[in-house]
Amino acid sequence: MQISGGRTEGGIVCGNAWDKYGSANPVVRRIMRGFTDRLERYVDRAAPASIHEVGCGEGYWALRWARRGVPYRGTDFAATVIDLARANARGAGLDPGMFAVRSVYDLSEADDHADLVVCCEVLEHLQDPRAALARLAAVAGRHLILSVPREPLWRTLNVLRGAYLRDLGNTPGHVQHWSRRGFVRFVAAGLPGFDIVDQCAPLPWTMLLCRRRTASA
Repeated sequence: MQISGGRTEGGIVCGNAWDKYGSANPVVRRIMRGFTDRLERYVDRAAPASIHEVGCGEGYWALRWARRGVPYRGTDFAATVIDLARANARGAGLDPGMFAVRSVYDLSEADDHADLVVCCEVLEHLQDPRAALARLAAVAGRHLILSVPREPLWRTLNVLRGAYLRDLGNTPGHVQHWSRRGFVRFVAAGLPGFDIVDQCAPLPWTMLLCRRRTASA
């Protein structure tokens, strides 16, 4: 799979700086397996009729979920990574038209609605995550899955592996920092029409499964 390798667009780091999903390092593989297993469980639990992945990057999850036979759409603000996602789709024999350039702030209820909206590893990059959360709520039908790095654990682990020491372990492009409890509070306040029905903490992330509240709830 082609990745961005830490390229920037408009001064913002886009895509994956390195291939964490394809790493041969056994520690990284174990960590990513924890994240992958949790996310897949939440998708299975949502049993979606359609999926929209916001911040899809180079399309790693698209290539997995497209084989479910569920309609999929992936968007990202960066044309650079959407070009890579389309190339990866073509290489896998899938439709590159499933990907589109779109900022999370510009999500449209008419064009971007899906039964399940997935937004992983995005909100920590945004200057206005509350506005982004409102747009995600607007386009999510029944379920919304969110994940962010769990702080200060994320930065601590970076320091321990000798990464980003000048920035005290902060990954380039991360401008928001939430503890698990802080992220739960942030989402609960920003999604008044949803309930957080499950939360988990695959090392070193926080992941939430949210469900739209019905009129009778």
